[in-house]
Amino acid sequence: MKGDADISIPAALIGDAARSRLLMALADGRALPASRLAAEAGVAASTASEHLAKLRAGGMVVVETQGRHRFYRIGDDRVMRAVEALAAIAPTVPVRSLRQGTRAHALRRSRLCYDHLAGRLGVALMAALLDDGALTGGDGIHHPETATDDRFSAPGHDVDYLLTEHGAVLLGSFGVDVDALRAGRRPLIRYCLDWTEQRHHLAGALGAALADRLFELDWLRRAPTHRAVRLTDAGRSGLAADFGLHFDDDGARTA
Repeated sequence: MKGDADISIPAALIGDAARSRLLMALADGRALPASRLAAEAGVAASTASEHLAKLRAGGMVVVETQGRHRFYRIGDDRVMRAVEALAAIAPTVPVRSLRQGTRAHALRRSRLCYDHLAGRLGVALMAALLDDGALTGGDGIHHPETATDDRFSAPGHDVDYLLTEHGAVLLGSFGVDVDALRAGRRPLIRYCLDWTEQRHHLAGALGAALADRLFELDWLRRAPTHRAVRLTDAGRSGLAADFGLHFDDDGARTA
């Protein structure tokens, strides 16, 4: 017979500033070595190793060994959901350098939420698919006055989005194998409430496959030190041609 969940255990692990930065560095689903994570968290290598050992013992990260090297990754996307949910209610950190400000702006513009697109680019792509009739079931907007289960920075449950026949053809022509995704175990369509934009971005197997395709085409490139992604010139023109998406120089969607 089990009692209530002891949330103090994961809360204590996430609540440490250095450990939270380590988790955020792994938020795009990659596996990274301890040395890289130490640099991202701004701590010594020995300190990072101690924190990673605690996170591993708590089930928040797993380690993969390749030869003599060890790579860490988030073992369960529920961990990232918890971190994102905390980000939605956390106070912002004062920007003390141009580098910090540039990084914060880049994350809001376009980033990975585990393995799918988020930020302005993520919600704009979801909106474009809805406008085109590729997806149906909602309008891509969070309506707090009627929401029952949806919460900021968490997977959504109030809306049932569906891929239309037109959407399957559109994404198939774009190079996404929709039939293979439907045959997989992962739900085809899910959505998250974006914590910076407070709108819906596409998740699930379809959201992950679409992000993978954008990287494959070199329309998106990863930032070297954090989970922000950058839209390339080819991506800017390609999204305009294929999805009717236009962005200004600041990454905001234009008409």
